[in-house]
Amino acid sequence: MPSRNLVELWEAHCRCEFELRDADATLATMTAQPHLNHIPVMTGAVGRDAVKRFYANHFIPVNPPDFRLTPVSRTVGEDMIVDEFVVHFTHTTVMDWMLPGIAPTGRKVEVPTVAVVKFEGDKLAYEHIYWDQASVLVQIGVLDPGKLPVTGAEQARKLLDPSLPSNTLMQRAGIED
Repeated sequence: MPSRNLVELWEAHCRCEFELRDADATLATMTAQPHLNHIPVMTGAVGRDAVKRFYANHFIPVNPPDFRLTPVSRTVGEDMIVDEFVVHFTHTTVMDWMLPGIAPTGRKVEVPTVAVVKFEGDKLAYEHIYWDQASVLVQIGVLDPGKLPVTGAEQARKLLDPSLPSNTLMQRAGIED
């Protein structure tokens, strides 16, 4: 399959998730036995029925109204795409898939994210999604960054603007450059 078609398939899948917010349409872009794994919190599902339930109950309808993605880079292979992007949202909803059991805080979140997406034929077979959960927890106010070598939205800002300072956690710890 030409890589241009993979990009079209992935973008159609994302439109179904984030613009249409339609679990059935999203599932229509996937194979008969897809799987989804949000690596940092181990949420997702395996198999068509489970993935549909997950999308319909715990992912698509719970994303905040201002949820959006800022693309950073994309690598397209023969049957895979690796997308790097920043996820932006205000934590105004219970987000089972990312923050299970945490009530909305009303705080803004910006987090660098990577999606590894595998295709079989003209369908999406799986998504493995990665982000730094400590950064999200710092931003919603449930983890104190002053006591650990973790950061919040600074990660996303540094990704989008490489000229921002490096080694700030080392400097905070008294380590010389």
